[in-house]
Amino acid sequence: MGLLPDLDLLRLDFPILNRELAGGHALVYLDSANTSQKPQVVIDTMVDHLERHNANVARAMHQLGAESSAAFEAARDIVAAFIKAPSRDEVIFTKNASEGLNLVANTLAWPGEWAVGVGDEVVITEMEHHSNIVPWQLLTQRTGARLRWFGLTEDGRLDLSTVDDLITERTKVVSLTWVSNMLGTINPVAEIARRAHEVGALVVVDASQAAPQLPLDVVASGADVVVFTGHKTVGPTGVGVLWGRREILEALPPFLGGGEMIETVTMERSTYAPIPHKFEAGTPPIVEAIGLGAALEYLSHIGMDAIHAHEQAITAYALEGLATIPGIRVLGPLDASQRGGAIAFDLPGVHPHDVATVLDTRGIAVRAGHHCAKPAHARFGVQSTTRMSSYLYTTPAEIDALIEGLAFTRSYFGLDPVTAAR
Repeated sequence: MGLLPDLDLLRLDFPILNRELAGGHALVYLDSANTSQKPQVVIDTMVDHLERHNANVARAMHQLGAESSAAFEAARDIVAAFIKAPSRDEVIFTKNASEGLNLVANTLAWPGEWAVGVGDEVVITEMEHHSNIVPWQLLTQRTGARLRWFGLTEDGRLDLSTVDDLITERTKVVSLTWVSNMLGTINPVAEIARRAHEVGALVVVDASQAAPQLPLDVVASGADVVVFTGHKTVGPTGVGVLWGRREILEALPPFLGGGEMIETVTMERSTYAPIPHKFEAGTPPIVEAIGLGAALEYLSHIGMDAIHAHEQAITAYALEGLATIPGIRVLGPLDASQRGGAIAFDLPGVHPHDVATVLDTRGIAVRAGHHCAKPAHARFGVQSTTRMSSYLYTTPAEIDALIEGLAFTRSYFGLDPVTAAR
């Protein structure tokens, strides 16, 4: 089936998965696209740093400061290796993917080699998370540029039939998600990047859903900038990553001003530190970055190819199970090999919030709402959906519990009179 071996043993690495919820129900956690659970090694690494090595980085000239700085920079090395970055200096720590996307969009509004202005166009897609829509709306509104976007096909893929109309000599930026957080769609990033580079456009990729489940090679992707967030890759909240090609990062102006991002400061002017520090103003998320390093080492030890195979197998099993629920509508590709582990669905006759609430009474955690993807929901004529999302620790038995819970939900709301009578 492609599942990870010793799955029961692996689950012991995640203490929260052993939790018993109200009513004596075992936790069935199917909300990993929202945030992943954390293995004990990440928790222990962060606690150890706070207990034994806590100090600010790149400032304190004492033993604790040296230890903290070394651990922080070692985490940068781990990230660079995880995404196959050519240089550790191209790895910038942010507080999340949203900050990384805003960093790029904001700096493109200022004078410089890559500045966006009147007559320029920025291209995104209809399936983006709001964090990859709103910054570009703000950029184009502030600069007089035009915002355009790829539409979606009925099966939840990008409509590439319009690529020659959308990506033209006027295109300055193409920004897209690698894997949709709502539709699950895996996009042809390298193909779109090649087309964008033919017209000299900058390619920005949101890898927040890709980094947890796909082997990443930022150079092979063709992207100029890639962002992802730590808390979806079994790491902590409060830390994200922005990778950019050296020549791009060196050309962009600083995003935030403050300590550590400077070379020298006088009352008249300042000069700036080289990358990555030019984009890391102030005290960074030190213990969070160190925790992220531990998380990515954990994933690398298991193997991203193995994790991807597990996700595909569990997703295929979930799609088969969902197909047995009368009337259910799954949004996005129905081929598990073409999608990630997030599956959004509509159960006619029951509001998604009610679906999630009933499932929660059985210990099953899913997400309900628009998943920060309102335009994609509007494209498919629904206001909101229920979303289950698996990860490396998800078992077939948990998917069975979800399917049984959805059958119970139909009965609870009178959609299956025969079952309800029983």
